[in-house]
Formats: sequence, structure tokens, C-alpha cells
Amino acid sequence: MTKPPRRQQLGFFLTPPHRCGYIPGRNAVTVFVDPRLRPTLATYSLLSQHGFRRSGDHVYRPKCPECAACVPVRIPVRDFEARRMHRRTLRRNEDISISIREPVFQQEHFRLYERYLAARHAGGSMENPDPDGYLEFLTSSWSETQFCEFRAGTRLMAVAVIDRLEDGLSAVYTFFDPELPERSLGRYAILRQIALARAEGLDWLYLGYWIEECRKMAYKTEFEPLEYYVDGQWLGMRPLTSSALEEPDPAI
Repeated sequence: MTKPPRRQQLGFFLTPPHRCGYIPGRNAVTVFVDPRLRPTLATYSLLSQHGFRRSGDHVYRPKCPECAACVPVRIPVRDFEARRMHRRTLRRNEDISISIREPVFQQEHFRLYERYLAARHAGGSMENPDPDGYLEFLTSSWSETQFCEFRAGTRLMAVAVIDRLEDGLSAVYTFFDPELPERSLGRYAILRQIALARAEGLDWLYLGYWIEECRKMAYKTEFEPLEYYVDGQWLGMRPLTSSALEEPDPAI
């Protein structure tokens, strides 16, 4: 008989209130897994099932006492059916090939990352990255991370950073050529990650957090059926946030 895997003992730290990076005028509180811990694949998978995300070596989850706007979301890849917009996106990008790369520094990747941030996040905290900070943000010393490279011929179009979990894939970050909006490369990257997870017999693609008030995260809701982590359980319907309850749509 084989022995069951030994469970890791986890410790958690809570940050002081700090400025929220998503909703202006609000403060945020974040809970971090003890950064001295190197999570195993089983531990990281379990944490993902409870709404945690990875940034560099750190595993975290928002825990704001007066706000629940950050809602973890995931796609049940076996139930996903492409809509018309998805099929159009796939057709537009039929010339793209995909390769899985090791999570190491490549100058070509970094230049694309710089261009993407300059176009999409100008003036933000991620602006003007350096190579060390780039790798510290996207990779870690313990995760099973891959860089999914998208090319049209020899031209690098996008890079999707993916973490492997026991039950799925975690979409850590995607950056793409900002000069090609007609290709919808961000949407295309998610569609291909769904296909990759499905082909490997996995259940989920974890997309991080959806925030109703953050327009940059609105795209996530187009990948129905989407599951939302609310009050300790995954639900198949979009939750009403506190802001939605306080400020109902006047058209309803």
C-alpha cells in the first residue's frame, strides 16, 4: 500500500490596509500564504480551489473587511462551448502556431511585454519593467510554470504564462502585440488554454479575479459557463456584488 501524501502545514499573513489597485478610492487587505513555504503541487491546487492566486513566489487572496468585489472565477472546460465571437477569433488566427517553452528569460518575450505594458498599462505600477522584475512577477521557484508562445510565421504574437495544477491550468498572465486589436489575441489565448486543458483531461481553467466595477476584467464573463467562488463555494451564476445591491440599474 502506498502512503497518502503528507499534508503541508500552512501559515498566513494579513497585510495592513493599502490602496486598492482596481477600484479608485478604496482600500484593500490581502492575505498571503507564508512566503517561506514552498507549496507542493497538491497544496497549490487546493489553494487555487479556495480562490488563491500566484504572483511570483507569493500566493495570495483579497480579504477586504468591507468589500467582496474581487470574485475568483474559473471555466469548466468540458462544458465550454464556443460562441460566434469565439469562432470568429479562431478563424482570424488560423495562421498562429503554439509552442510550450520553459519559463526562462528571453529578450524577444521581454520586448513584447514592454510594448504591451506601455500600451495597456501606461502610468501604472507595472510601467517600465526590468528583466529581473519581469521574471519575479511571472515565475516562481516552486510552481510548474510554462510559457505558451503564439507565433504567426516567425512573428511573436503573444505569450500566455500558465501554471499547471492537479485539476486544471491557472492563467497567470498573458501579454500580446498591442498593435493588432483586430485579432483579439487576449481572447484567442484563453480559447487555446481551454483547448489545452480539455485535451489533457483537466477540469478547469482558473482565470483569477473578476471585478464587476473594473472594465478591464469584463471580458472574463464572455466565457460562459463561468463559475464564481462566493462564500466558500463555486457557483454557476454571477453574484450580485455589494455595489450592485447599493446602486441598482435604473433601467430595471
